[in-house]
Amino acid sequence: MSKPSSFSLRGRRALVAIKDERDLSIVRRQFERLGIDIFIWEPGDALECHPDVALIDDEFLPLASPAHRVLPGRCPVIALLGTETPSRLKLVLELDPASFLVKPLRSAGIYAALVMAFERTERTNELKQQVIKLEERLRSRRVVLAAVLQVMHSHAVAEPAAFALIRRAAMEQRKTIEQMSAEIAASGSLPRATG
Repeated sequence: MSKPSSFSLRGRRALVAIKDERDLSIVRRQFERLGIDIFIWEPGDALECHPDVALIDDEFLPLASPAHRVLPGRCPVIALLGTETPSRLKLVLELDPASFLVKPLRSAGIYAALVMAFERTERTNELKQQVIKLEERLRSRRVVLAAVLQVMHSHAVAEPAAFALIRRAAMEQRKTIEQMSAEIAASGSLPRATG
């Protein structure tokens, strides 16, 4: 299944927490045009939907409940800024917004803010996955190093020769070098066929 395009918004769900009725009516109108389902929310209300994006008015900040503070982790947040004071911006940054809009809202800019939010979130998630993979590789490199040292010691060979023995054993058994190294580290020796 392919991921939805950041530019295609039809069928997405938005959680909207906006105090000003004028701003809310602009968002409603734009979201209807874009095919986005809207759920109006006020801090204190239960979160009854799983939104694809959240628009949070800075007038609702700080979000007092821990349940409400986890909202930004679930979906991209677009912050609605009314003032640019350092204290207000600090509260907004706690939401880790993917995009922002400046109040009073206009219809221009809402689509761009949505696309930017979805795209930034997608890129951030890809980077997080890359970091996880790199951390796993780093952990596995420690196992490979331990196996190389064991083979060097047990076979009285230099590092390149020990690594070559491990690689050959992995190829013979159709395993990754990391898997073979873990087995060597656990058993303390190379498989007998490779010796």
